[in-house]
Amino acid sequence: MSAPLIVSIPHSLGREEAARRLKAGLARAVTSVPVLHVDEERWEGDRMIFRVRALGQVASGQLDVADDNVRLEVTLPWLLQRFAERAQIAIKNRGNLLLTKRIEVASEATAFSDRRCAAI
Repeated sequence: MSAPLIVSIPHSLGREEAARRLKAGLARAVTSVPVLHVDEERWEGDRMIFRVRALGQVASGQLDVADDNVRLEVTLPWLLQRFAERAQIAIKNRGNLLLTKRIEVASEATAFSDRRCAAI
């Protein structure tokens, strides 16, 4: 099994607001990236456990929301490992946009980020 891809994103929103934005952001990501399908999304307190499918490959992981950061850990199948570095950058960029204070700016920038993620 491959090593997990880990992304940590700091924020100053507080746990509740960060979780709210992440829930909405995942829904938008799925609609904007046609090859991405969510097989499972389950929240247990401040942790989201998920399984997604892209290009016929399954990736699973968890997202932990804390008062001042979000930590994503996902295990990619070997076929998607070659995209890990690009995925890490895209996840970090999208996460930063979702977790910025100014929601209006984040919405516009998220649309741009969605188009970039779709190109990957």
